[in-house]
Amino acid sequence: MTAGRGLAASLALCVAFGAGAQPVAAIDDAGSRIELARPAQRIVSLAPHLTEQLFAIGAGARIVGTTEFADHPDEAKRIPRVARAHSVDLERVAALEPDLIAVWGSGFPPAVLEALRRLGAPVFVSEPKSLADIAGSLERLGTLTASAGAGAAAAAFRARLDALRARYSARRPVTVFYQIWPQPLMTLSGRHALNEAIRVCGGRNVFEDLAPIAPQVSVEAVLAADPQVIVTAEPGGRRTDALDGWKRFPSLRAVRAGRLVTLDADRINRHTPRLLDELAVLCERIDQARSRR
Repeated sequence: MTAGRGLAASLALCVAFGAGAQPVAAIDDAGSRIELARPAQRIVSLAPHLTEQLFAIGAGARIVGTTEFADHPDEAKRIPRVARAHSVDLERVAALEPDLIAVWGSGFPPAVLEALRRLGAPVFVSEPKSLADIAGSLERLGTLTASAGAGAAAAAFRARLDALRARYSARRPVTVFYQIWPQPLMTLSGRHALNEAIRVCGGRNVFEDLAPIAPQVSVEAVLAADPQVIVTAEPGGRRTDALDGWKRFPSLRAVRAGRLVTLDADRINRHTPRLLDELAVLCERIDQARSRR
């Protein structure tokens, strides 16, 4: 960082929080206590969902580096990219001199996480396992950034989730097969947060009892389960040929009734407030199957 840039950052920090800014602390999803001498002002956000969460609480302008696929809101597209897939450009992260690194725990190998910690900045690990964890993450990031909008964002998320659950969860169950990959054929189990999302809608994941979080299954197993709805997700919700293979089995209830559903992966697969937008779509599609059964 140049001297001028460092002086500007220091002045901005003093204006925003005053010379007497207090320390902040939060527990991350790895169980570590993240302590900052003052609220974070230079954040490297290494996951699309974390970048989106930071914008949701009003801290998006403090992100100085993010990942390749962080594309919401539009302002996120202008943030420098310092990571892609499962790799991070450690030199670029270090050059940004972050005072907080927020990272998706499952998004990178353990060696990368350790390398990030060696850079010296506190590392906040995000590993949401339930829908409620999204609201909790908003609050904890709000604590670490002293963002006034975090409480309202978390409360709005909880209220909307509760409303969806109250509306749909007790209705007549509808069996659902969620396809996350066609070849090899993979689904999700009851350990995945999206299983909870299906249950919010009053759906029942036909493979929720399997042990792996993302198990591989056979076509025969799906045929035996005979789900009423088959769901997948694609970027932007664009229909692809991912579910076309099931049309070879007209005896399947989902195929017979034309209930092959493609959701917006950019919403349903990210642990952000927008997940509920797509969850509402899923609940509507499941409810349609219920009413036409």
